[in-house]
Amino acid sequence: MKPVTITNPLDVFSQTPFMRLLDMKRAFSQNGQARITLDPSADVGNVIGAVHGGVVSTMLDVAMASAAVSCVNFTRTVVTLNLTTNFLAPGRGLLTADGQVLHHDNAVVWCSAKVTDADGQTIAQAQGSFRFLELPKPAVSIHP
Repeated sequence: MKPVTITNPLDVFSQTPFMRLLDMKRAFSQNGQARITLDPSADVGNVIGAVHGGVVSTMLDVAMASAAVSCVNFTRTVVTLNLTTNFLAPGRGLLTADGQVLHHDNAVVWCSAKVTDADGQTIAQAQGSFRFLELPKPAVSIHP
């Protein structure tokens, strides 16, 4: 695998190979809030015909991380320090993850998120903490 080089930090999401693999879309990410959507394929299902919990956890993580970097205008990135997820119902159909920043300082940001299904039912909730990291200059390299 060769590195993916991104010159604009706003492009990191769409150019991250894992996000493309899962076909997640970022609807918005601004002012400490973010929305991620997923129209799941059969490839992300589990034995009961729902979206696999690992994919739902990823949506929660990505929604919170996207909210986090938006509160610093995408000038820094984040890595997950802690992620606590509660699953409430099976996820089927179009899924939407909404993340928000609860508090941040110069080093750490605390967030919450939820995933809802097409009917608006909450299927999972999470809280997480993330560490801010400086972006490499002049480009971001992601090694898949």
